Amino acid sequence: MYSKIIGTGSYLPQKILTNKDIEAVVDTTDDWIVSRSGIKQRHIAADSEMTSDLAEKASRSAIERSGLTCEDIDLIIVATTTPDMVFPSTACILQSKLDISECPAFDVQAVCSGFVYALNIADLFIKSGQAKNALIVGAEVYSRILNWNDRTTCVLFGDGAGAVVVSGAERPGILKTSLHAKGTLSKHLCVPGWVNRGEVSGSPLLQMDGGVVFKFAVKVFEETANELLDATGKKIEDLDWFIPHQANIRIMESTAKKLKLPLNKLVATVDHHGNTSAASIPLALDEAVRDGRVKQGDLILVAGVGGGFTWGGALLEF
Repeated sequence: MYSKIIGTGSYLPQKILTNKDIEAVVDTTDDWIVSRSGIKQRHIAADSEMTSDLAEKASRSAIERSGLTCEDIDLIIVATTTPDMVFPSTACILQSKLDISECPAFDVQAVCSGFVYALNIADLFIKSGQAKNALIVGAEVYSRILNWNDRTTCVLFGDGAGAVVVSGAERPGILKTSLHAKGTLSKHLCVPGWVNRGEVSGSPLLQMDGGVVFKFAVKVFEETANELLDATGKKIEDLDWFIPHQANIRIMESTAKKLKLPLNKLVATVDHHGNTSAASIPLALDEAVRDGRVKQGDLILVAGVGGGFTWGGALLEF
């Protein structure tokens, strides 16, 4: 038994925050933001919207496009850094909203690599016979953990959710996965706060050393791509699409150039989504599927790197 993505879906909150809007909040400019990140706008969740609400809308879209129903889903994994609450998991809350009965449901916390981690877990569940149809969701409301006085971070992130349905298949759809982590670098990208006797201790807002993240991301993106290609006997020329975590257009384009991959094979949504962390890969995948770029049989490399540091990727035949 193998596993394969059979449906994709996404959801973006209605509110759009442009760079011009941010100019009124912090000391920055549209030109400064675009030149350093490629981002022009991002979506911001309404006060009443929780991570599980975004996840529900993306999930219903993915399930519908898969040709299945909610009753067919027997595993739910939500990758998120911004859960609805300390517990229960956002996956359990999502399960209730979708009215899915008693299947395993849990969250994965690997920050921007979360979707890749969740995809790997779903692949193992299906290959071992423990699940037939898995719902994998990346969902985030980063706008609530940003310091809106810090122009180096608040301009980069947005809210959204992307989802895929992964099902058993006779031929491999997930050809190879790769996961890594290096906890000694955790201080360079973190939210160092926690709940302590009813109060927040530490800082509940995102902190990032941009220079360290940039250099590390380009390095491990290239290494992960080569690791996956070597393990499957594929070459860079065989790739139809590279869909990385949408962190920064300079990181993405630098990686493509190091791999000698034409930029027209790079799926980039960061300009209108911003960095949506665990949601960014499934959001970009769904957009490319819906606009006709990604077609059945395409060979796709997805990869993510985030706080932890965590990183990893997957080679997919769509």
